[in-house]
Amino acid sequence: MLTERQLLILQVIIDDFIESAQPVGSRSIAKKGNIQHSSATVRNEMADLEDMGFLEKTHSSSGRIPSEKGYRHYVDHLVTPRDIESNVRIIRSIMQDGLFEFEQIVQSSAEILSEITNYTSIILGPEVFETKLKQLQIVSLTPNTAVAILVTNTGHVEHRSFSVPEAIDSSDLEKMVNILNDRLYGVPIFKLHEKLNTEIVNLMDKYLTDFDASYDYLKAAFFSENPVKLYFGGKTNLLMQPEFNDIDKVRSFYSMIEEKDEIASLLKDATDGIKVTIGHENKVDAIKDCSLITATYEMNEEQMGTIALIGPTRMEYKKVIALLNALSTEMSDVLYKWYQNN
Repeated sequence: MLTERQLLILQVIIDDFIESAQPVGSRSIAKKGNIQHSSATVRNEMADLEDMGFLEKTHSSSGRIPSEKGYRHYVDHLVTPRDIESNVRIIRSIMQDGLFEFEQIVQSSAEILSEITNYTSIILGPEVFETKLKQLQIVSLTPNTAVAILVTNTGHVEHRSFSVPEAIDSSDLEKMVNILNDRLYGVPIFKLHEKLNTEIVNLMDKYLTDFDASYDYLKAAFFSENPVKLYFGGKTNLLMQPEFNDIDKVRSFYSMIEEKDEIASLLKDATDGIKVTIGHENKVDAIKDCSLITATYEMNEEQMGTIALIGPTRMEYKKVIALLNALSTEMSDVLYKWYQNN
């Protein structure tokens, strides 16, 4: 159990290190207005905190830096979320500024969060079962190529270019799209394969000239995958942090954020409320030098997705925790209104 004096010194050291990114010495701590102890007393307490694993000594300085154990104690027992009313007003005004599609709302949220914090933000979109088909289109580019376009009720748009098999003529393409839009409108994405393999098959067999070629083309064009919905803000922000001058760390991090399934799996572990994982508490090697803070957002009282911030372990926890709480609430409110209108 830490004494009140040790708790105060630990808090001041971590606050100072978060701001400066420089090891903290006993003399600088003793000069703080809220520390009423000599530098010798502070030095002894810092030595005890180091022995207990809350601080670490660097090779290049006589000062100390927080350990992961120190950050964990700080987050669990010492953090009081900062007053961020000005940031909340910015979030609220942008979130309510004419955003009409789910995609816009979520992407704007990711960008707002990264701009305010200077960390990397990632937002996991709704699960596939929440996403429904709104429209399919096939746009001919040349006699032999076309673009397949899929639009969901969340505003998500996918498009893929394809070579059109010679066996499929333009009238069959038009009939196929009409059948799909008529029978699949409003169907959840995860049920599309089921619909396609039952009633759609029968209709296409009845009305299309070359059923086999059209069916194979359809599956390749529209239903080859259900991509994970991830929205990023500030992907390069970690480069501005002094902890990430190591090119291997940077390469590892950017390789990770290209693996959407891995990130989605990481964020799906988020629980209701705020969750903070620090350093080696993270399951993914690429962020074992980082802190990951997550919050969930909801629509109609059901969990829809996860908001996450990745930054150095020297993260502004007070500010970030308050921001994530605020953004989670604002997103939930805006998405509820969007859902009611859609």
